[in-house]
Amino acid sequence: MSLTYTAGSLVAARGREWVVLPESASDMLVLRPLGGSEDDIAAVFPAFEDVTPAEFAAPSPTDLGDQRAAGLLRTALRIGFRSGAGPFRSLASIAVEPRAYQLVPLLMALRQRTVRLLISDDVGIGKTVEAGLIAKELLAQGEATRLAVLCSPALAEQWQGELREKFGIDAELVLASTVTRLERGLELGQSLFDKHPYTIISTDFIKSTRHREDFVRNCPDLVIVDEAHSCVAADDAGQGTASSSSNQLRYELLRRISADADRHLLLLTATPHSGKESAFRNLLGLVRPELATVNLDTPAGRAKLAEYFVARKRADVRTYLTKEDGLSDDSLAERTAFPSDRWTKDEPYKLSPAYRALLDDAIAYARDRVQAAGEQGRREARIAWWSVIALLRSMVSSPAAAAQTLKTRSESAAARTAQEADVLGAPVAADSAENDRLEGMDVAPGAAESEEAGARLLELSQRSAELVGPAEDAKLKALTKHLKSLIAEGYHPIVFCRYIPTAEYLAAQLEGKLGKKTKIAAVTGTLSPQQRLERIEQLAAESAEEAGDPAVRRVLIATDCLSEGVNLQHHFDAVVHYDLAWNPTRHDQREGRVDRYGQKRDQVRVVTMFGEDNGIDGKVLEVLFAKHRQIKKDLGISVSVPDETASGVTDAVVEWLLLHGRQGSQESLFELESHQESFDRIEREWSSAAEREKTSQSKYAQRSIHPEEVAREVAAVRAALGGADEVRDFALEALRDLDAVVRDPRDGSGDLTAQVGGAPAGLRDALAATLGGRLIEEDREIPFRTTPAVGRGEAALVRTDPAIGAIASYVLDSALDANTPGPRPARRCGVVTTDAVTIRTTLLLVRYRFHLTLPSRTGERQLVAEDARLLAYEGMPSRARWLDDEAAAALLAARASANTHEQLARNQIGRALDGLPDLAGHLTEYGTSLAAELDASHRRVRKANEEIVRGLKVVPQEPADVLGVYVYLPQQPASTVSGAEA
Repeated sequence: MSLTYTAGSLVAARGREWVVLPESASDMLVLRPLGGSEDDIAAVFPAFEDVTPAEFAAPSPTDLGDQRAAGLLRTALRIGFRSGAGPFRSLASIAVEPRAYQLVPLLMALRQRTVRLLISDDVGIGKTVEAGLIAKELLAQGEATRLAVLCSPALAEQWQGELREKFGIDAELVLASTVTRLERGLELGQSLFDKHPYTIISTDFIKSTRHREDFVRNCPDLVIVDEAHSCVAADDAGQGTASSSSNQLRYELLRRISADADRHLLLLTATPHSGKESAFRNLLGLVRPELATVNLDTPAGRAKLAEYFVARKRADVRTYLTKEDGLSDDSLAERTAFPSDRWTKDEPYKLSPAYRALLDDAIAYARDRVQAAGEQGRREARIAWWSVIALLRSMVSSPAAAAQTLKTRSESAAARTAQEADVLGAPVAADSAENDRLEGMDVAPGAAESEEAGARLLELSQRSAELVGPAEDAKLKALTKHLKSLIAEGYHPIVFCRYIPTAEYLAAQLEGKLGKKTKIAAVTGTLSPQQRLERIEQLAAESAEEAGDPAVRRVLIATDCLSEGVNLQHHFDAVVHYDLAWNPTRHDQREGRVDRYGQKRDQVRVVTMFGEDNGIDGKVLEVLFAKHRQIKKDLGISVSVPDETASGVTDAVVEWLLLHGRQGSQESLFELESHQESFDRIEREWSSAAEREKTSQSKYAQRSIHPEEVAREVAAVRAALGGADEVRDFALEALRDLDAVVRDPRDGSGDLTAQVGGAPAGLRDALAATLGGRLIEEDREIPFRTTPAVGRGEAALVRTDPAIGAIASYVLDSALDANTPGPRPARRCGVVTTDAVTIRTTLLLVRYRFHLTLPSRTGERQLVAEDARLLAYEGMPSRARWLDDEAAAALLAARASANTHEQLARNQIGRALDGLPDLAGHLTEYGTSLAAELDASHRRVRKANEEIVRGLKVVPQEPADVLGVYVYLPQQPASTVSGAEA
C-alpha cells in the first residue's frame, strides 16, 4: 500500500531527498530536490519506484568547520531559494536588488485587483526597474500570463536587455525590421502576439492598421507603455502636424486597450503634466475613466488619484526610510547615490575672421530671401523662413553641416501651401521635448529653394568647406581645449551635436588630438538603435581592456538620437553641449543620460558652448536658458519648456538677427518694442507652468503608501534574502576556499576575477555548463562583475546568476555530504572561542518549509516555499535563554580570539547536538510564529483586495531542518582549567 504524502514533506527516492510539491497526486509525486531549484523538479510514480519518508539528518560532531562556516552555509542556502515564502514571489529570482523606494509602486500594484498605475518618477530614478518588478511579480503570481511593452523603436533593445538581464523575462522584439521574420514562423491564423507571450513592440510598428487591429484582438493581459505622455494629445492640439496625428493614433490604440477592465496597464512617463490640463486628464482617463473628471482640488479627489499615481523627484528619495519619514529610527535608512549636483559652466567662443565674414554673407543672403519671398505670397514666405532657419542653424553648428545644408534642397520647398510648409519646416527649428520626434531629426536640413538661388548658395557652401579644422574653426578649437581639461581631471565626456555632419566632422578632427590613450567614437542617426548601443559598448570595451592604465579615457560624439531614454551613466560622466539646443528641455534630456541612478561620480560636469558673436546663441541663452535655470533654482526641479514657447522665442531671435545683423548683438532682445508683447506672453505662460508644477508637487505627492509600510516589507525581504554585498563576499570567500586563484583589484568597481583550474572537478564541471567548457579547460580568468549585464564567459555577482548558483550549490552539497573529496568551505558544525560572547552561546541555522495557498483572480495556487533563519540561545539546551533575531545574526561576524582545543570542541558540539530534542518545542513554536508573520505580511500587502486575501493560508511543515549547529565559547583567562564549561 502506498503512503500519502503532504505538500512540503520530505521523501527519499532515487538516492536523494526530495520535497513533495502541491501538484502531487496519490499515484504520482511531483518532487523538488531538497535545496534544489524549479529546474530540477521531477515526477516519480511510487508504484514503480521506491519512495520512503525521510528525515533530515542531524549534523555530525566529527565534521567541524571554522568561524566562517555558518555564514557561508546560510548564504549558499539562501542563494538557492528562487521563491520566498513572503508576499513578493519574484524578488528571489531577479538579478537586481531594488531600492526601497522602488518597492512603492509594487506595493500599490498588489493592492489592486486589476493593476492600473501611472508611474511618473523623475528621470533617472528607475521607472523601468519599478515596472519590471510589477511585471515579474504579476507573472510569478499567475495574475498575468502575457506581457507587452510599447516603446519607441530607439529604446526597444534597451527594454529587451533590462527585462532579460534583470528580471529573467525573455521578450521578443516586434519591430518593423523583425516582423517579417516573426510572421514567417506563424501557423495559419495564428497571431504573433499569441505565439510570443512576452513582446516589446515599437510604437511606430503599431501605427499600421493591420498590426494595430491584430494587437488589439490579441492583446496580452499586462501592458507597459513607456513615454506615455507621447501617447496622448491635448484636446486643443494643433491639427495637421505629424506629432499630433501620431499622438492621436497612439491615444486611440491605448483607449481601446484600456477599455478591458481586467487588463493590467502601467503607464510610464517623467513628464505627465506638460502644461496642458486636457492632455494630463486624457492620460489619467487611460488609467481609470473616472480619473479624467475627478476634482483634484479636493482631498477626496487627490486621495483617489493617489491610489493610481506615483510621482517623486530625486529629493524625495535621495534619503528614504529615515526618522524624517516618520520612522522611529534610521536603522533601515537608504541613501541613493544620485550625483549630488551638476557642475555647469557656459563657455563662449568667438568666430575667426573668415568664419565671421561667411556668417555675415549668409545673414545677408537670408535677409534678401525673406524680403523677396514676402512679396511673392504666403507660401513662398514660409518656405523661405524655414530655409533661412536651416541655413543659420547649420552655419553656427559646423562648417561641415553648413556645407551640407547649402547644397541640399529644403524640405519645405515641396510644400503646396503655407500650412504644409510649416508642417515640413517646423522640425528644423523646434528642438522638441518629445522623444518620438528625435528619430531622423539629426539629418542636416536643406536651404536651397530653387535653381535661381543655387549659385549663391553653392559659393557659400564652398567657402564653408574651406573653413574645416582648428585653424579657422574656433568652435572646434575651443572644444578641444575643454575636452583636454575634462580628460585631465579623469572624466569621460559625451559631446552632443545637432547634426550628423557635425558629429562625423568632430570625430574625424579630434582623432589623435586628445592623447594616444583616448578612445573616440561617434553615434548618429545613421545607425540603427541596436547599432548605436553596440558602438557604445564597443567603445567601453576598448577602454576597459586598458583599464589598468589611469590615462585611458573615452569620448563619445553623439547627436540627439541618444538624448532620450538611453542609459549612459555607467560609461560617461560629463556632457558637452557643442550645439546649443533651442529648447532647454533638450539639454535636460541630454544631461539626464549620465546624471541618474548608477552614476559613480558624485558630480557630473556640464559644459555649454555658445557663440559669443554669432548673433544667435547669446540671445537663446539670454531669453530661454536664463529663465529655465532661474525656475529650476527657485523650485529645485526642472520645468519643461512647451515647444510653442521655445519656438516663439527662437522665431523672435531670427527676426531680430535678420533686422539687425550680428553687429546689433549687444542690444537686448527685451529692449525691442516690437517683441515686447510676445515676450510678456511667454513670460506669463512659463511662470504659470512653473506655478502649476510647484502646486502639483504637493497636490500629487505619493501618500497612498506610508514609508513605515515600506520599511516593514524591506526588513522582511532583507531578512529572507540578504543583499548584494553578501553575494559578493560569499563568492570571494568560497572561491578562495575552493582553491581558485582569485584577484580582487579593490578599485571601487566591486568586480573580481577567478581561475578555477585548481578547484574541485565537481565545481569545474558545474561552471563549464554555465560559462563554457573551453574557458574552464584552458583555465582562463573568469570575470565576476557587479552589473547583471554580462557577456559570454562572464558572471554577475547577483544571486540569480547561473555561475553564482553553481558555486552556492557546490558549497551547500559539500557541506551536507562529509564524504565530498577536496576542500569544503562550509560545514554544518563549528566551535569558536571568541570575545564576542560572555557565556556559552549556540547558533542554529534552521530551514523552514511552508505550504502556501495563494488565491488569485485566476484561481488558487498551491506552493511550497522555504525560508532560512538563524536562532541562538545562551546556556545549555535544557535551560536555553533564546536571543532575538538581531543578536543571532550578529554572531556571524564573531571571530576567533583564541584557539579551541580539538577535544574541547568535540565535547561542546556533542552536547549541543545531544540537546537538539530539548529544542524541538521552541523550533516548532518559532515556525508557527513565522507562519503567522508571513500570513500577516501577505494580508498586509494586499489589504485593499479582500477577494484575494480571503482564501490565504500559510501552514508550516514540521519538523524544521536543522542544517547547522555552531557553539561560541567565551575566552577564558589563562589560569582557567582547559575544558571548563561556560
